[in-house]
Amino acid sequence: MAALSIGEHAPEIRSKAWLPEEGKIDEFRLSAYRGKWVVITFYPGDFTFVCATDIEAFMSNYDEFRKNNAVIVAISTDSVFSHKAWSETSPRVKKSKIPLIEDFNKKISAEYGFLNAESGAARRGTVIVDPDGKVQYIAIHNDALGKDTDHIFTALMGLKYIRDTPAAEGHVCAVPANWRLGKRTLDIDVVNDIGKL
Repeated sequence: MAALSIGEHAPEIRSKAWLPEEGKIDEFRLSAYRGKWVVITFYPGDFTFVCATDIEAFMSNYDEFRKNNAVIVAISTDSVFSHKAWSETSPRVKKSKIPLIEDFNKKISAEYGFLNAESGAARRGTVIVDPDGKVQYIAIHNDALGKDTDHIFTALMGLKYIRDTPAAEGHVCAVPANWRLGKRTLDIDVVNDIGKL
């Protein structure tokens, strides 16, 4: 199971998904979202408490992601029918507009390096894919730790800034640690700024 690398093309995702906004099951293809940022949230399983809080947390800033040309999709190794039932019964998840993608054969989780071989479930984590279909962010963490969606949104905005702000020749455009929207970014002169930061 090879890990993803930053800058490589994200493996295609083609699977059934429960689309809560439309109230139907349909096919999802990652390649259909070229031109948009795609935030893929992996989670261990439907009908679990922490996973429901992840979905609810993404919904708290869902509109901000959408305003910034980003779509959020969620993947677990559950069937699309389990996704539908969870979406219709969980008090937290029933408010969600996020497509829930089936990975019942575990192929997606394995290709993305998120499959927990011991449990057979997806590990908890996030991948951000840029509008060219390339991986720009990967995080996998303890299954008992819910996601910080404010951090993920900040990471998205930092990546957008880097992409949308080409550096002048001999310079590097960068986002410093603990950066927040509206704060200064770094325009580094790779020759003259060495040792100054």
